[in-house]
Amino acid sequence: MNERLLQYIWQFQYFAAGELLTTTGEPVQVIQQGQYNTNQGPDFSSAKIKIAGTTWVGSVELHIRSSDWDKHKHQHDRNYDNVILHVVWEEDGWNYPVPVLELKGRVPGLLLNRYALLMENPGFIPCEKNITGINELSWTSWKDRLLSERLERKSGLMQQFLEQNGNHWEEATWWMMARNFGIKVNTEAFESIARSLPVSLLSKQKHQLILLEALLMGQAGLLGDEKPGDKYYTLLQREYRFQQTKYQLRPIAVPIHFLRMRPGNFPTVRLAQLAVLLFQSESLFAKIKETRSLEELKQFFNITANDYWHYHYSFDEASPYKPKRLGSVMLDNLIINTLCPLLFTYGSYHREQEYKDRAVQWLEQTTAESNTVTRGYSQLGVANKNAFDSQALIELKQSYCDQKRCLECAVGATLLRSQESVVGSR
Repeated sequence: MNERLLQYIWQFQYFAAGELLTTTGEPVQVIQQGQYNTNQGPDFSSAKIKIAGTTWVGSVELHIRSSDWDKHKHQHDRNYDNVILHVVWEEDGWNYPVPVLELKGRVPGLLLNRYALLMENPGFIPCEKNITGINELSWTSWKDRLLSERLERKSGLMQQFLEQNGNHWEEATWWMMARNFGIKVNTEAFESIARSLPVSLLSKQKHQLILLEALLMGQAGLLGDEKPGDKYYTLLQREYRFQQTKYQLRPIAVPIHFLRMRPGNFPTVRLAQLAVLLFQSESLFAKIKETRSLEELKQFFNITANDYWHYHYSFDEASPYKPKRLGSVMLDNLIINTLCPLLFTYGSYHREQEYKDRAVQWLEQTTAESNTVTRGYSQLGVANKNAFDSQALIELKQSYCDQKRCLECAVGATLLRSQESVVGSR
């Protein structure tokens, strides 16, 4: 038994409620168990309990042992002055003027066994042996909440950016976009590049693709060497040195990584594509906010690095001809991890539901992610039809399954309640 399970049992009244008595023999009737409190203070507030014929309204505190009241020093905390009932798993001789109700022996062993099996299962997820029993309707409503939680969590980074730059949405969008182009390996480096090149500076170079690319490559520290055999490199280097002196620029200190990476994801290629995106857009944020059709937005992001990169993945090393288009996988990644969270954040910030709804709709129209998490759920028969599903499943795995928060998970709670009829009379 642990305290969270005890709170769950009390919250849903999963115990034999007939002929309840306090540890001193006074009859107890639970009229309202109260509202679960996740903040400071007693576990449940606004409870209504009849004890020895008198109805009390106040808080309920739960512990594994009655002596935990003293261990937690509640006797010195005014927040606990309105506790009307102390619910414990086991009474161990605690003496304090609050009625005590012991639940040990009143909770069905099946529920306790099911919970123990969930906690002890070392598999992919705790409930993998029983998850097929969850109906589609339950999954749909749970995924809705999971996706909302994930988008809210992702919006935290955007909100942090806005706090740092004085609520400049265009600047924050530029930082977010750059982060995503860096993919996992170079996320921090690409964000540093974006922060070192404010949109006010970039706007002066909007119509000069070479200058934009020179600024990005130079700030990344990729134009420091001499490569006399590569005329394009020399051109970028010359342009960057001029801009560096003009604007007092300093290359970022964060290293750029190439190792163990597919050539199409090389930072040189991604920076060249990012330069094209800047070149063809007057305002990235306005474009994302004003575009209603996902297909139209995909066309906008259907970018290809300039001609030099058709024959290169890195400077001074020629390769067979291949246009460096953004690609469908990278575009889906942008939609999932930048565009939708950005739109959702904007809708939350301004309390405009239409933007939040559009973010969800775009995820529903985007190809499902395929990774170890989504494949794991698919093998268990859980649907992964689009990015809405895959984002919900990733949130489920990371925030619930991996942390074994089964009592707070709709799936885990359903499985625990599936034999509810065995609970004694109420």
